[in-house]
Amino acid sequence: MGPKRELKFALESFWDKKSSAEDLQKVAADLRSAIWKQMADAGIKYIPSNTFSYYDQVLDATSMLGAVPPRYGWNGGEIRFDTYFSMARGNASVPAMEMTKWFDTNYHFIVPELGPDVNFSYASHKAVDEYKEAKSLGVDTVPVLVGPVSYLLLSKPAKGVEKTFSLLSLLPKILPIYKEVISELKAAGASWIQFDEPTLVLDLDSHQLQAFTAAYADLESALSGLNVLIETYFADLTTEAYKTLVGLKGVTAYGLDLVRGTQTIDLVKAGFPEGKYLFAGVVDGRNIWANDLASSLSTLQQLEAIVGKDKLVVSTSCSLLHTAVDLVNETKLDDEIKSWLAFAAQKVVEVNALAKALAGQKDEAFFAANAAAQASRKSSPRVTNEAVQKAVSVQIH
Repeated sequence: MGPKRELKFALESFWDKKSSAEDLQKVAADLRSAIWKQMADAGIKYIPSNTFSYYDQVLDATSMLGAVPPRYGWNGGEIRFDTYFSMARGNASVPAMEMTKWFDTNYHFIVPELGPDVNFSYASHKAVDEYKEAKSLGVDTVPVLVGPVSYLLLSKPAKGVEKTFSLLSLLPKILPIYKEVISELKAAGASWIQFDEPTLVLDLDSHQLQAFTAAYADLESALSGLNVLIETYFADLTTEAYKTLVGLKGVTAYGLDLVRGTQTIDLVKAGFPEGKYLFAGVVDGRNIWANDLASSLSTLQQLEAIVGKDKLVVSTSCSLLHTAVDLVNETKLDDEIKSWLAFAAQKVVEVNALAKALAGQKDEAFFAANAAAQASRKSSPRVTNEAVQKAVSVQIH
């Protein structure tokens, strides 16, 4: 959205016909380049691209796959703003697609409407365009795509399609488009690619888990020569899901949420495939609080002993779209409260500070200030009210 909600205002202006498509694209391009530069300046090594969206990442995947419901009258070719925003918001003659909560967050996504007759085609080159855009600015990024299995599991049968229709039966139809995207990203120079497969944290049956195995086996040859990261978030993986994840063909790295996934570390301790990378999500992407750096460093050191020094990557628990943008803009907060907080811009700095500490270049002053802030937040009367504690303990007893 931008630190001062620049995208929100640009979108509203465009929707109200007060500005042009070019004006909107310019605001978007400026935001993307500012964020890539900010991450590069903060020392981040694996900088994501294709995480920007005019509306929603799942809708972007629907556009990439050309899965436009017929009511929008799209006639093929690259999907433009008119079709894209009609799907998102409806227009004078047809309603929008359904919107539903993204797992247990406050974010919502546009639910794909699928069936046996959908004629998939590669209809939005956004992922490749944004990778190239970052590269032209001197930033080599990791393009992020909604993974094929999660895309189908998050979809619903379109109106008129049997409710019992197996959405996973569409895998063979969408994988060829993923292969086209992968091949273009390779040609553009990408060395890493990330697939978000957050549905792996749901309670899946063996048929659903098998779909992940089948999908990545099918993509294996297309992905050869690339480092492939499968990212999960928001919860623990079951033992079966973890086994499925680490057994995927052609995959070099696994991303795990170690904040909400409190048991996941035990799975890693019980067995992690040799030579693979672990993207350890120790910095919470879903709150506004500063990380407990000492505690995170201790977790990372335990993990490093298992996966190896050069294979552990410090990361956030999930995308930073779920938190506020930058503490710098909070001019009305006092210093004590500010010391307890970390928004997206600060979380990126925490990730880098932890990575450096792990590599033996610990910023002692930064860690000491963080420890002091953690202690002050725990003991502050602004947080701890003895009268309330006493009243509660009386009720408990």
